[in-house]
Amino acid sequence: MAHVKNHDYHILNPSLWPFLGAIGGFIMLFGAVLMFHDMGPWMFLIGLVGVLYVMFGWWSEVVAESNAGDHTPVVQLGLRYGFILFIMSEIMFFSAWFWTFFKHAMYPMGPLSPAVDGVWPPAGIETFDPWHLPLINTLILLCSGAAATWAHHALVHENNRDDMKWGLVIAIVLGAIFTVFQVYEYSHAAFGFAGNVYGASFFMATGFHGAHVIIGTIFLFVCLMRLMRGHFTPQKHVGFEAAAWYWHFVDVVWLFLFAAVYVWGQ
Repeated sequence: MAHVKNHDYHILNPSLWPFLGAIGGFIMLFGAVLMFHDMGPWMFLIGLVGVLYVMFGWWSEVVAESNAGDHTPVVQLGLRYGFILFIMSEIMFFSAWFWTFFKHAMYPMGPLSPAVDGVWPPAGIETFDPWHLPLINTLILLCSGAAATWAHHALVHENNRDDMKWGLVIAIVLGAIFTVFQVYEYSHAAFGFAGNVYGASFFMATGFHGAHVIIGTIFLFVCLMRLMRGHFTPQKHVGFEAAAWYWHFVDVVWLFLFAAVYVWGQ
């Protein structure tokens, strides 16, 4: 019969989510430009709410499709490939911030030229001691990644949902603590974002990483809520697997930031 499904793929119905996401993203970007020109944050906030609404609605439909049995092994493989490509794009994103930091660190510009009077960090910049709070934050994030790995092992290899729950709880709490310490560190910085290339490079690299930590913490929290509702099995857990991959990516980026920005670049 024509209406009988005889393949392993999931054919999506027409959806307004991509269009609404594009509209929300445009409003948010346009509002950001207005905000940078001191014209108020309201349009940016309206666009942000629109983007968050699309994210919630669209991903809720994906979860519903999974619960309905539409995520066959072939579909799960496609979702994994898609998320791997997303992480690859994130690697390219952070490569830009590492590139600018290394460029200015190795060829610091002075009033005359890098070869004559360029110094790094620029004169008057007091950098952070990497072996105090930055090292503590490194250990916190690594322990959080270990907890996420424990949660993944508990689900996939032992089908132990209780251990998975506690692994996620520990990972989320440690991720939140990392963010609090990062805010504390920023509040005690002896340099600002504007007026010097070191501050601009430092805050762009570590700030975007901090944003990714917040996103990853929310990602893990959503997985915890889904776990409490009975989602995820050893055979079907693409959403949690994506969260774990994302969290490990955040860990690795921080290790490079700690080694390059805090230790080597001081």
